[in-house]
Amino acid sequence: MAATIEKTTNSSLTFKEKAKMSWEEDKKNLLKNKYLYIMLIPGVIYFILFRYAPMYGIVIAFKNYVPFLGINGSKWVGFEHFRYFFDSPDFMRLLTNTLWIAFLSLVISFPIPIFLAILLNELRSETYKKFVQTSVYVPHFLSWTIVVGLTHTLFSINGGVITELVELFFGERINFLADPAWFRPMIILQGVWKGAGWGTIIFLAALSNVSPEQYEAAIMDGAGRFRRIWHITLPAIRPTVVIMLILNMGSILNTGFDQIYLMTNALNRSVADVFDTYVYQVGINQGSYSYSTAVGLFKSLVSIILILGTDFIAKRIDPDSGLF
Repeated sequence: MAATIEKTTNSSLTFKEKAKMSWEEDKKNLLKNKYLYIMLIPGVIYFILFRYAPMYGIVIAFKNYVPFLGINGSKWVGFEHFRYFFDSPDFMRLLTNTLWIAFLSLVISFPIPIFLAILLNELRSETYKKFVQTSVYVPHFLSWTIVVGLTHTLFSINGGVITELVELFFGERINFLADPAWFRPMIILQGVWKGAGWGTIIFLAALSNVSPEQYEAAIMDGAGRFRRIWHITLPAIRPTVVIMLILNMGSILNTGFDQIYLMTNALNRSVADVFDTYVYQVGINQGSYSYSTAVGLFKSLVSIILILGTDFIAKRIDPDSGLF
């Protein structure tokens, strides 16, 4: 009854009165949590200075940018740089290489943290579980320079441990670092080794919210281990999986500049060149700032479309899923 009266009273208020009430509530909330908002200020300043302010430079993708003239003084050329990029032979090569690496990463690298989290969740020994979890996410803290250095040490054609073992067992010495056929598998394996453990933390956090009583009830009903995983564990992490999938789709074209650039050489460049390395080569090495900005802007627009498209499909399948 009180709720009905309050609803009727609110509906009779004017827009100005509602706005004043909303402002009073916001002001009260601001004063109540003022220290939390103060702690938020450095983060907001960081994003304004280093994320939003530099976005003004995107306009040079539509100009013939000359550093001497500056952004405002450079001549507008419209979509000329985009047309040149789409008509160039580099476009299909870059798109193919980027999509292949992104597809393999999505199919292979994305499910592994989920599988690993399920396995760790089934362990009974907490000590062993923490030891394994710590061991698998330690590589995340290594830089790509160290990871690539370890790769060169293990797979070097002269004295590499893996290379020597392959020759010992199969009688053939393979140049893993220079053979284009081995470039993508090595990129994916590096990504799995470095990132699988860190991704597992997210899914384990989602599983920590599952009540042990659900598993106990399932055991009482005669459900086996796989039945419990299928009916309890997987549904518990499904929203998290969907959100992570959407975020991965948004960054599907971000194949990782550091890793790709450090693994690229003259012999595997035909399959190693992706959008990120191309932007660096054309923009920094050759000084074509407007053209490289146009390429980067195209990649960003495709990423936004992928995020919105994946989110839309996720909501069509499950209304409770998605980001927006």
